[in-house]
Amino acid sequence: MTLRVADEGSTVALHAYYVSNRAHLQPWEPARSSGFFEIDAVASRLRSMATQTATGNALHLLLFEHESGELLGDCNFTNVVRGPFQACHAGFSIAMDAEGKGLMREALTAAIPYVFKIMGLHRIMANYRPENIRSGLLLARLGFEKEGVARSYLQINGSWADHVLTSLINPDDLD
Repeated sequence: MTLRVADEGSTVALHAYYVSNRAHLQPWEPARSSGFFEIDAVASRLRSMATQTATGNALHLLLFEHESGELLGDCNFTNVVRGPFQACHAGFSIAMDAEGKGLMREALTAAIPYVFKIMGLHRIMANYRPENIRSGLLLARLGFEKEGVARSYLQINGSWADHVLTSLINPDDLD
């Protein structure tokens, strides 16, 4: 697997990923209108992601299969807050056919040190729906600690959904 910073050059690949994994990702994401899946909308989001990454306000990464070049997923570190907080939110998704192969763990294991060392953040927060067992297990294996449950936290797939709140602290900041 190869991690690449999201940019407009990946429009066709990301469009194909969204279309082929639409039903697979639907239970875990906000409701998406048909316009979300249009290629021009994908290109526009990728331009925005590239700008956010370039300015240090986020890190948007795409996961590609090394040999075929197929886009297998994404991982993002967004909502960067500086000052005394120095934190962000992590989010990720992976293609249905790529689940259970350790690829997201590989991607996040590579990306997290960058967020801590290069971006200089202190805390990464990652939240997941309680029924998303795979995400919960992945975050636990990566060292994220459960901090609680937020009731009716995000509107996912058209309904308000509870989320388990987790975080990972920069190990260099621990005494």
